[in-house]
Amino acid sequence: MSSPARIAFAGTPEFAVPALRALAASGAIVPAVLTQPDRPAGRGRQLTASAVKLAADRLGLPVAQPASLTKSADFSAFGEPPELLVVVAYGLLLPRWMLSWPKLGCINLHASLLPRWRGAAPIQHAILEGDEMTGISVMQMEAGLDTGPVYLARSTPIGKQETAGDLHDRLAALAAEVLQETLPQLLARRLTAAPQRPQLATWAPKISKSAALLDWGRPAVRLERQVRAFNPWPVAEGELSDGRRLRIWQAAAIEAAALSNTGIDPRAPPGTIVATGQAGIDVATAAGVLRLQRIQPPSGRVMDAPAYLAAHSLEGAAFVS
Repeated sequence: MSSPARIAFAGTPEFAVPALRALAASGAIVPAVLTQPDRPAGRGRQLTASAVKLAADRLGLPVAQPASLTKSADFSAFGEPPELLVVVAYGLLLPRWMLSWPKLGCINLHASLLPRWRGAAPIQHAILEGDEMTGISVMQMEAGLDTGPVYLARSTPIGKQETAGDLHDRLAALAAEVLQETLPQLLARRLTAAPQRPQLATWAPKISKSAALLDWGRPAVRLERQVRAFNPWPVAEGELSDGRRLRIWQAAAIEAAALSNTGIDPRAPPGTIVATGQAGIDVATAAGVLRLQRIQPPSGRVMDAPAYLAAHSLEGAAFVS
């Protein structure tokens, strides 16, 4: 009877936790879990462990938190090199010495259908660009960022109203399922990785807080996707002419054709509040109207738009870009 495979793991955020749990449940020996160092978080800026570290501790797995991988780390404490290193949203590029540490190399579970959306924020960018499909790619890692050959990809549709948070959770669960199904084939070397087509590659850079402010000079359909892509972080924002800022958690685009016979002028200048009521707060854009449905005032709670209107006046106000 063959002994269990030794498979190391590298990951940091909550997205990687289901895959780590699936690996631990597979019967494999996990000699090391690599994750980024504890970081300051919250208002008190106290050092906080990553989601993967917390999960690994609960599973009783050994954890390593190197601050960088520029120099060959001493992994002798973990015994002989593992057969495989599974990487899920680790957050650090693996240098060449580490790529060759496991006997069968390193695989990455990436949250897109490579080569589309290489980089740090594939989920958000897929929603921003209106993609109808996304998925999980199992990639053999190499020195380039998300450039390695792909063993397989499992696709899933993106819901019309799905937020980045919703899609994040679904893809995290899908990554765990794909890992469970493919590990035996990878260890038996029954899968062949196909090179990516670099001419089809698109880039998904990290989302910044500064991208949250909505530009009303864009079409409503684009702004609706931005609201969905930035939920739960950094959360889309609209700035009113009086200086108030509202975080926008949910919104719906209304095409100009759907506004006929409503009394709403779709040709109003972008940022104009053209209607308010039980349906929401309607704001003119470059094309169509964006209906704000769930919003959050500064230092306040998230609420439906009618609840905000009951306590705050928008008379004479407009949104500015």
